[in-house]
Amino acid sequence: MSTRHILLGLLAGGPSHGYDLKRRHDERFPQARPLAYGQVYTTLQRLVRDGLAEVDGTDSDGGPERTLYRSTDAGARELAAWASEITPPAPFVANEIFAKVVVAILASGDAAAYLAGQRAAHMARMRELTAVKTASDADLTTVLSADYALSHLDADLRWMTATAARLTTLTAEVDAA
Repeated sequence: MSTRHILLGLLAGGPSHGYDLKRRHDERFPQARPLAYGQVYTTLQRLVRDGLAEVDGTDSDGGPERTLYRSTDAGARELAAWASEITPPAPFVANEIFAKVVVAILASGDAAAYLAGQRAAHMARMRELTAVKTASDADLTTVLSADYALSHLDADLRWMTATAARLTTLTAEVDAA
């Protein structure tokens, strides 16, 4: 995920300071890793340096003085271009679950036990996400984020089920090699 573009997207709604951008990021992307304040301010400085955002004054709201940032026309154009780019599907499998199963098979480990444990962890996370998205106070962003995560977890579960059914054959192939 491009922090640069996410912050430009959040600035599209009007001038904001770093604290509000961090808070809004964490609200709008609830299943993503929360942004660190340092990351927000470093990214904002780069956006200003690159002419994609600019300082729009300061605001104190009765507290410490905060710098307000706003997107520039160049920032709006870059955001529109980024948002319209089709994201290519991942060309390679770089999933830790896949790697652990392969290593367990190669090292005569217990791939079946690992898959069973991982399946239980996935099911627990799916129950958590389902509870989050069906809560009475769930907003649209939360529901969309939970649905996205649930779809990926479901795909992992289908792969784990297929792999568990093939473990005898896979282990025999490794042993024969």
